[in-house]
Amino acid sequence: MPARRWGKRFITGLLILTLFSFSLWGLSPGVSAIPKEEYENLRIFSDVVHIIKENYTEEVDTKELIYNAVRGMLRGLDPHSSFMTPEEYKEMQIDTKGSFSGVGIEIGIRDGVLTVISPIEDTPAYRAGIKAKDRIVKINDTPTQDMSLGEAVKLIRGERGTTVTLWIMRKGFKEPKPFKIVRDVIKIKSVKWKQLEDGFGYIRITQFQERTADDLEKALNELGSRSGKLKGLILDLRNNPGGLLQQAIEVSDKFIDSGVIVSTRGRVPGQTMVYEATKKGTHPYYPMIVLVNDGSASASEIVAGALQDHKRAVILGTPTFGKGSVQTIIPLADGSAVRITISKYYTPSGRSIQAKGIEPDIIVGEEVKGHIKEKDLPRHLEEKDVETKKDEKEERIKVIEKKIPKDTKEDYQLKRALDYLKSWYIFSATMNKAN
Repeated sequence: MPARRWGKRFITGLLILTLFSFSLWGLSPGVSAIPKEEYENLRIFSDVVHIIKENYTEEVDTKELIYNAVRGMLRGLDPHSSFMTPEEYKEMQIDTKGSFSGVGIEIGIRDGVLTVISPIEDTPAYRAGIKAKDRIVKINDTPTQDMSLGEAVKLIRGERGTTVTLWIMRKGFKEPKPFKIVRDVIKIKSVKWKQLEDGFGYIRITQFQERTADDLEKALNELGSRSGKLKGLILDLRNNPGGLLQQAIEVSDKFIDSGVIVSTRGRVPGQTMVYEATKKGTHPYYPMIVLVNDGSASASEIVAGALQDHKRAVILGTPTFGKGSVQTIIPLADGSAVRITISKYYTPSGRSIQAKGIEPDIIVGEEVKGHIKEKDLPRHLEEKDVETKKDEKEERIKVIEKKIPKDTKEDYQLKRALDYLKSWYIFSATMNKAN
């Protein structure tokens, strides 16, 4: 639970499974013996731990040595594989449930500095005046230099009613200023909706949590999706870092009545899966536009790719982040866990999104310079082009409108999406009259 330039937003994995745990030295039944060459490499690891314990200038904790070694091992694989201490694993589980006690900010690492991605509306941080791009240089009396996201989250979160002081450096500040914030229970609503104009609805999904599909169903019913009142829908996935794979599948299934939603392919046969839509629960057809940008990643790209390939929706905005890999989380015996990339996912037509992203049908706006995407991350997984279905090779009509008026204060992409939805009805009426 996701960086454009941001760390945590795109580190959150897509798929949470409890598979198995094992000790480095004690193998589970049925697991083959360690080859001699690997045993010798493990012997080197053991020797280094012993050397540090015996000779390092200060006494060190063995568990901390092991944890640091495992962190480095996973960090060397790809940007999304990582190790979580028991505390970090618990935090990750809290994130997917959408409720925790804290101040209400999303944070990430930008240029090596702990930075606010955005304050969440109607939370203590929002009311205290914390703003996006604020740099947190100190939490209480602890400097944040070289601090990990996990450590920062642990310091910022706490019991409801307690206080935390964030020292903020902001453009225009000559020196860091303290913001004293009282913690509260923060409930993240993953689905927000509103009526734009008569018959046209807007739904925003901020991330894919445990109840996202259920909350989407409620929003659609409120907008009159099944009663025929909904003439058109805008589904906003901008800056949605992803979340749970199953929720992305269920969200897509509400608009697609048959066929593949997404498939995953891994090195191990059991990691190759195909997820298909079912007719039961599918909402009626109406024109639909999905908004995306370079902050739309993983689960968001699954939904956008499925709706685009099935020609169920028009995709509008700028190219997405390009995270097309699936992570699983394997708990370990001491409460820690390993997040590891096990496969890559593909859209219904067989397109890989890894390091490529979803290309909108209607490009409105330009990609923000300096925003990091999957292809910019060190050790990102490369993907060779996969043969797509013949009928999906046809070029879709593209509309490019990169220049957005500088003086506009409104959400220009949303405005254009609504204009296109209304135009569909205008052209349909004209065509019917001509016939």
